Amino acid sequence: MSMSLTGWIVLGIFVVVILIQLGYYLLVFRKLAYYTPRPKNNSQEYAVSAIICAKNEAENLAMHLPGVLVQDYQSTHEIIVVNDNSTDETKYLLEEFQKQFKVLNILTLVQEAQGIPGKKFPLSMGIKSAKYEVLLLTDADCVPASEKWMQLMQSGYDKGIDIVLGYGPYIRKKGMLNQLIRFETFHTALQYLSFALAGQPYMGVGRNLSYKRELFLKNKGFASINHIPGGDDDLFISKVASKSNTAIMIDQEAHTLSEPPLTWGAWMKQKNRHYTTAKYYKPKMKFLLGLYSGSGFLVYPALVAAMILSCWWLALGIYAVRMTVLAIIWKKAMKQLNEQDLWSKFFIFDLWMFLYYFIMAPALIRKPEKKWK
Repeated sequence: MSMSLTGWIVLGIFVVVILIQLGYYLLVFRKLAYYTPRPKNNSQEYAVSAIICAKNEAENLAMHLPGVLVQDYQSTHEIIVVNDNSTDETKYLLEEFQKQFKVLNILTLVQEAQGIPGKKFPLSMGIKSAKYEVLLLTDADCVPASEKWMQLMQSGYDKGIDIVLGYGPYIRKKGMLNQLIRFETFHTALQYLSFALAGQPYMGVGRNLSYKRELFLKNKGFASINHIPGGDDDLFISKVASKSNTAIMIDQEAHTLSEPPLTWGAWMKQKNRHYTTAKYYKPKMKFLLGLYSGSGFLVYPALVAAMILSCWWLALGIYAVRMTVLAIIWKKAMKQLNEQDLWSKFFIFDLWMFLYYFIMAPALIRKPEKKWK
């Protein structure tokens, strides 16, 4: 095989890119794909305070709050809904629910927090009013996948565990946009759940997240990130999570389901808002996540360059190795998270990620929005 120096350099770059990708899949992401929960030392049931922040969410609360209120949980628990200065029918709706469900506690805020953008202030108030040590967080537009949600999420606690990371997928609907949204949600979970299993937890999602009240108070809540509109889930977890105090719960009955954005614009706005907090991650995680996404972005440009300037069949063979590993890991991880219907389009989704990284790159340097609603 005779190649020019340029051809060897290009092929070498392509090989390095693929090796980086394989390193992530074989050393990190396989941990979720092949995850089996360890047997627990005890089966203690904890008293739980579930907290939902709502700002003008009457319609969502009417549809989804009953799923939280009817949880099959025999131990002591409460459901706290923080009504954050709502101007719709939220107040009256919650009062009607409270007549039927004694576990519902309503915390009404009538004044906006000055200098604390986002939902961290109402969430902090909900946490401070909580009666119990184990906090279970979700959003007004989410509904538990089953009546076992509370039971399963609290069962993730064991000796030394202060944080349980859950999964919050979007509801399956027709159309390619829905599949792209659900795949991106899966791909994000593949990263944060796998890194948690690898001893490097760096985020959770507020749609389905649990941690101890003492952990929140001991770390002065959101004080260090109050100036940032987002981050009540990912940045807080990044700050307080460790290899020893974090567990995951991925049982399908422990998921929370959300209505997906219905338009491309709404989804992009949501993702831009989320990505603006990534710049505040710890340097090590920024490097690791950046190396993964950067190498993923380079796969296809490097493949094309290697096929043109070096040996096309060798480049394709190296690419095939990556795709085989990716297909196996994605298939098993998708089954773990009940997203297996997406696997048939894994090649399309891998191509899509190249474009997705390109589209989302500006969000990493964009200034965050100041409102959460």
